[in-house]
Formats: sequence, structure tokens, C-alpha cells
Amino acid sequence: MNNSRRNFIKTSSIVGTTAMAGGFAMPLSAKGKNSFKMKYAPHFGMFKNSAGEDLIDQLKFMTDQGFNALEDNGMMKRDIKTQEAIASQMAKTNMEMGVFVVDKGGNLANTLAAGTKENVDIFLDGCKRAVDVAKRVNAKWMTVVPGAFERKLPIGIQTANVVEALRRGAEIFEPHGLVMVLEPLSDSPDLFLQTSDQTYEICKAVNSPSCKILFDIYHMQKTEGHIIRNIDLTWEEIAYFQIGDNPGRKEPTTGEINYKNVFKHIYDKGFKGIMGMEHGNKYPGKEGEQKLIQAYLEADSFDV
Repeated sequence: MNNSRRNFIKTSSIVGTTAMAGGFAMPLSAKGKNSFKMKYAPHFGMFKNSAGEDLIDQLKFMTDQGFNALEDNGMMKRDIKTQEAIASQMAKTNMEMGVFVVDKGGNLANTLAAGTKENVDIFLDGCKRAVDVAKRVNAKWMTVVPGAFERKLPIGIQTANVVEALRRGAEIFEPHGLVMVLEPLSDSPDLFLQTSDQTYEICKAVNSPSCKILFDIYHMQKTEGHIIRNIDLTWEEIAYFQIGDNPGRKEPTTGEINYKNVFKHIYDKGFKGIMGMEHGNKYPGKEGEQKLIQAYLEADSFDV
């Protein structure tokens, strides 16, 4: 074990099951008109009809509604001044930053399974740039998608290529106490990473506290179902959740997933981390945004 990894493990709260309980979580201190048991994170644009187009006004509205976290997939593509303004407003209310996506640039990095030097170098450059952004906005988690399935190679070779690239990425994040969370997706059969057990296997092989699972409930419902069972099976490597009902990828209560039961299960297991609201709004306008908030209040109303 190298010194940076040893120091990370000593100082980071992401060790063992503590990581899976959202070890980086900040105290819930933002005050709002609603009270939630879990740390749900909206994204920009979700409440623009109520708050307007200005990002800071949207943050204020989120806080006023009782939300204590934000996720912003496109944070790396925002200019530094905007990043700093977002971070400043969030600091005023102890609002926690959730995931942003590691910007790997172009399409080449979408084939880590191919194992080419060019693709890996683009990915590693994105990891290095993500460190700077994470420090600027006080983030801990960055989403990584290994990309496309490489049909010319056996699956074992592809997996080894992905593991090797992610190990090198983890070495970049470890000294800073940052975590890349791998997200299996249901968007296309051409994607390499598809299921929670496959992601679990890869995280175990990378063997780093800086490489964990982003369990997107919407995607996993489409791909594999058995949400609660698969959360239990992969729990040891889960560091972050995302939300979306199916079909439609809208707020809880609009589809087939019993989110009240799922949220209670995650809560009862001791998770204190962020639940990213990575979905659209079912209903339009201000009224639709209020319905979305009510849907979360309903799904969050489980007994403890």
C-alpha cells in the first residue's frame, strides 16, 4: 500500500461501511419550509419556473424548500466565476455539493474498455481537472462512466482495461480525499457498464476508497429490477444514489417504483449521504414544481 492510500484510509471517513453511509456528509443545517429525512439533491432547472433562470436564485429556492444538497452534472463546463458563485451561496446555508460528471472531452474517452493509451490519457486528464473543480465547489464525488462496449475484444480483456484505467484515476483522487462513483446505465446496449453486480466487481478489483458505486435506481430498475436486493448485495461499495421513477424518468410516485419502501430501506441501513434527483418534472410550470416537492414529501414519509 502506498503512502497516499494509507493516509487516505486513515483520514477519510470513507472506510468500510461508513463510506456506504455517506461518510462525507455534512450536518443538515439548512432551514426550509419542508423537512426531509434524507438528503435529496435537486439540479439546476428543476425549479426555474418558481425561482427564475438565475442559478443563485434557484439555489435559494431549493434551500427555502428544505433541500440541503445540489448536484450539477455539467459543473466542470461552467466558468470559474460561476463555480465560485455557486460554492459561495451553498456555503452560506451549509448546502452540500453532490456529483458532477468528469468531463473527459470528446468521444475517445468513451471507450476505456478498448484500453488505448489515447483514451486513457484523456480520461486521466479529466480526472486531474476534476480535482481542481472539486476543491473550488467543495465536492467529494465525481461521476465516471467507462463508456462504450468494445466488441472486438473479449469481455475479460475489456474488464481488465477498465480496471487498469480506473486504478490510475483513483491514484489521482486518493491524495485529495475525493471519490469517483461509477454509474451503470440502461441507456444503450453499447455501453460497457450495465449492472450493479458488474460495477461491484470492478470496484472490488480497483480496490480503492476513491472508486465506488453510484447506484441510480431508475437505471437499475430498467436493467435488472430487484432494487432492494441488489442494493443489499452491492451495499459495501455504494457511496451515492440517484433517483428517477420508471417509466418516464420523473419524480417518485409517477411510475412503478415504490420509492417510500426503497427510501426507508436505504435510511434503515444507515445511509447519510446524498440522493441525487436526476430526473425530469412530470408536470409543467410552477404547479408542477410544487407537485414534485409534494411527491418527495410523500415518498419521504416512511416510519422510522
